[in-house]
Amino acid sequence: MSRNEQFISLARAQPPFFAGIDLGGTNIKVGVVDDLGRPLSRLTIPTEPEKGPEDAAARMGGAVHKAAAKAGLTAAEVARVGLGSPGTMDIPAGKLVRPVNLKGWDDFPVRDRVAAHCRLPITFANDAGAAAYGEYWVGSGRDFNSLVLFTLGTGIGCGIIVGDRSIDGEHSHGAECGHIVIDASDGARLCGCGRRGHLEAYASATAVIKRMQELLDAGRPSALREQLERGRRLTPKLLAAEAERGDALSLEIVAETARWLGVGVTNLMHTIDPSGVLLGGAMTFGGNDSLLGRQFLAWIKEEVARRAFPLLAERTTIDFASLGGDAGYIGAAGLARLEAKK
Repeated sequence: MSRNEQFISLARAQPPFFAGIDLGGTNIKVGVVDDLGRPLSRLTIPTEPEKGPEDAAARMGGAVHKAAAKAGLTAAEVARVGLGSPGTMDIPAGKLVRPVNLKGWDDFPVRDRVAAHCRLPITFANDAGAAAYGEYWVGSGRDFNSLVLFTLGTGIGCGIIVGDRSIDGEHSHGAECGHIVIDASDGARLCGCGRRGHLEAYASATAVIKRMQELLDAGRPSALREQLERGRRLTPKLLAAEAERGDALSLEIVAETARWLGVGVTNLMHTIDPSGVLLGGAMTFGGNDSLLGRQFLAWIKEEVARRAFPLLAERTTIDFASLGGDAGYIGAAGLARLEAKK
């Protein structure tokens, strides 16, 4: 059983207790952990962003109470709640600014409204920063002093933890490493944010599908053609399946994605000099559990070895994250714990 599938009983738990909320564009995860970061309960509710932010804030507050009850606690026994949210945001003010995946939620004081509904103090954080802290606290980075976490999905999220601190930046835009520039040419690929040459434009799931479709349209042979003719939709998962069967073009795309990520990882290593760099999210090509995932990681390391200072390439751990979709709420709870202990 993987770590993020394990729950402990209240009898085995070590107080105090903290709740974490991972607010996403589609779903919201809420869970309770003990002082050692071990989950006691978790539940998922739909975000339903079209109902507006106040409705969601009320349901998040209610979900904290339900998660506490599921863990065998009253809400009053939860010391503090962490809330991880997608950007853009003003973290000190506790506000969403213009969140891309939450249309109509602009300038909403989400921290204070959720606090009002759950009647508990809230620690507000960027969702990627919260996930990074989860991995740092109890995940693949638990032996690190600092880390960078890339979350690979539709876009590329990133969190940076240095010495028990999430690097959020002066304007709450720290660790936006999916938007580091890796191609400065005039013809660089266009990122979803509207700017050119960003890592996300080359190594996100969106970019992988776009690059593959361009090669298929150009007439390159691939076993994927037969799958698409059968009505299958082109996705990273389908591409990975064909790559595992030996399809040359699919393997080429995976290797090229690893190369671009290697460039991005090297930039962060030279900027932060972290103990480790972790890769998580939905597009890790199976991670450590698959031959393709392990090859993907090996290709990233090879690119880093070609580009990074030799000492950094030798001493920096590069690996997959281990908490999966639970990293966000566990990390949010962990950041709440930090604030409670100050």
